[in-house]
Amino acid sequence: MPEVTDPWRPCADLPALRARARLLAELRAFFAERGVLEVETPILSAAANPDPAIEPLHLDAALTGDGPRRRYLQTSPEFPMKRLLAAGSGPIYQVCKVFRLDERGRRHHPEFTMLEWYRPGFSLDELMDEVALLLRRLAPTDPLPVARIRYRDLFYDGLGVDPWRTSPAALRAVAEARGIAGAGELDLDRDGWLDLLLCCCLEPELGCAGLTFVYDYPPSQAALARVMPGERPVARRFELYWRGLELANGFDELADAAEQRRRFRQDLAVRAARGQDALPADEHLLAALAYGLPACAGVALGLDRLLVCVLGADHIDAVLAFPVERA
Repeated sequence: MPEVTDPWRPCADLPALRARARLLAELRAFFAERGVLEVETPILSAAANPDPAIEPLHLDAALTGDGPRRRYLQTSPEFPMKRLLAAGSGPIYQVCKVFRLDERGRRHHPEFTMLEWYRPGFSLDELMDEVALLLRRLAPTDPLPVARIRYRDLFYDGLGVDPWRTSPAALRAVAEARGIAGAGELDLDRDGWLDLLLCCCLEPELGCAGLTFVYDYPPSQAALARVMPGERPVARRFELYWRGLELANGFDELADAAEQRRRFRQDLAVRAARGQDALPADEHLLAALAYGLPACAGVALGLDRLLVCVLGADHIDAVLAFPVERA
C-alpha cells in the first residue's frame, strides 16, 4: 500500500491523478466517435442484484413521504441501463461509482469506478474486439496483442481437468496437489473449486503478454448471460485479463424475463442456504425484459484496476485519491 505520512494527504500522486483524467477524457472521446450515448442512472435502488458472490451496501432512511425504506447502493448500473435499452436508448455507456461490501485488499476496494456499456446488435466476438480497441486507445504505449481461450480449454490445458465433468472430489485433489493452502478443509461445490483453481493457479499467468479473453463458461456460471444450447451448453460470456488481473466481465445478454426470474430465485435460495440476507428482486428490470430487451452484448470494466495496469502500480490505493480509510 502506498505510504502516506499525513492522513489528510491523497494516496494517488499527481501523475496518477492526471493519468485518470486523461483516461476518462479518452474513453469519452472513444464512445462519442462511435455514437454511443453517455447516460446516468441512480446509485441508490430499492432492489439489488441477488448474486451470492456480491454483497451490497445499504442504508435505511426516510427518502420519501411513506417513511423509512431500505435502499441499496449499486454494485453495478446494469439493471437500470437495461431498462433504458428496453425503452429504445440504443447503444449506451456509463462511468459511475459502484459499491461492494467486504472487498478490500491489494486489488480490491469497496468503492470503485466502473465503466459499463451495451451494444445492441453486437455479438460477443464483436464486443471483445471493441474492448481491445478501447484498451489500446487508453494504453497507447503498449501494443496489447490479444489472445482468446475457451474456459474449458484453459482448465484442460492448464490443469488437465474438464470443468463440465470433473467431480468436486477430483477438483479438491487437484487443489491439494497444487499446494493451495487449506484446500483439504474446504467443502465447495464444483463452481467453488473451479473459482479457487482459477484464482490460485491460472489467473496469474493470464494476460502476461497482452490481453487475454476467457470465454464460453459453464452454464452454472451464466450469471446474466445467455446460455447457448448444444452437446455441451455454454454460457456466452467472457472475462478479460491483463497482467494477471481481471479487468472486465462481458455477456451476450439474457433477454428472457421468465429465465431471469428463475435465476433470481435460484440466487436467493443459495443466499438463504448460506445465511446471507434476502434481497428484493428488481421488478422494474423484469418488466423491461418482458417488454423486450433488444439483442445485445454488454460489458463492465473496472477503471481503477485498468489504471493499476497502465501505470504498473503495485496496489489499487496508488490510483485512488482517498481510499476508504482516508475518506
